[in-house]
Amino acid sequence: MATRWGICGAGKISHDWNVAMKTLPAEEHQVVAVAARSLERAQDFAKKHSIPKAYGSYEELAKDPNIDIVYLGVLHIQHLRVGLLFLNAGKNVLCEKPFAMNSREVKQLIDAAKKNNVFLMEGIWSRCFPVQREVSRLLAEEAVGEVKVVKAYFGSPQLHIPRSVEKELGGGALLDIGVYCLQFVLMVFQGERPESIHATGHRLESGVDEVMFVVLKFSRNRFGLCGFSIGVPLPNDATISGTKGSIRIPSPMWCPSALVVNGKETEYPLPEPCMPMNFTNSTGLRYEAQEVRQCLLKGLKESIRMPLADSALLTEVMDEARRQVGVVFSQDSQ
Repeated sequence: MATRWGICGAGKISHDWNVAMKTLPAEEHQVVAVAARSLERAQDFAKKHSIPKAYGSYEELAKDPNIDIVYLGVLHIQHLRVGLLFLNAGKNVLCEKPFAMNSREVKQLIDAAKKNNVFLMEGIWSRCFPVQREVSRLLAEEAVGEVKVVKAYFGSPQLHIPRSVEKELGGGALLDIGVYCLQFVLMVFQGERPESIHATGHRLESGVDEVMFVVLKFSRNRFGLCGFSIGVPLPNDATISGTKGSIRIPSPMWCPSALVVNGKETEYPLPEPCMPMNFTNSTGLRYEAQEVRQCLLKGLKESIRMPLADSALLTEVMDEARRQVGVVFSQDSQ
């Protein structure tokens, strides 16, 4: 039986999500409804993507009994409010990254999922890519010996995009793209809590971070270095350096289609989209959908690829990095 998806939000990422879903077998995945802030917007989206139902409010989607899981594709400033709406309605939820604005909000979402006994996952799609699964396998086999240094960079000029630079929209490099670099380091070190976090950066006049560098120190003198910017391009790759070799994920490290192990490159091609997409390699969202379906079929309430504890730790690290650079959102004082 197909997993029945409800889509919350009719923006760019939800468009890409639906295009990615069309690369999967219809007998396994079906998008059955979409909700937007206006009925007209939802109907336009439904027509474009051949979705049977369109709702003009998120509340209507939350009441639809014929949905197995909701994909939350709204802005992250709304993740807490809208996420709680669906979780408290007994719906399973896949929430786009970043999970929420800070640790307090993430805790509320996790608590609500546990209280209502439903599945919840932060949409760090990177972790579900075939490249990432191969990296996990190599690390488990200690293919490059003991990992000593992990580096990850993501720079994408987007100072012209309101949601990237406006504080009221949860802007800044960290929450938008830095999250990919930090989650990668935490994944390599298997969710271990860093011994220390050192962050430095530059804030725009709006108060959000334009650029940030974060150094994480782990036990046994192992380090993670992350650099991210919405002002300039960066190498956008990630490297794992161990005592017996190295693993490199070429650009784009957050949605990879190639892997270099000790100098030998292997390609992992992605399916072609059936219509234009907004973001790089977006058909790779299919791997996240597949992970969610497998979790639901097994009756799991969270994913082992992106456990809720990893999301909680990731947000704590981001909170501390923001604190050191002086990026404060209104949600931090509530």
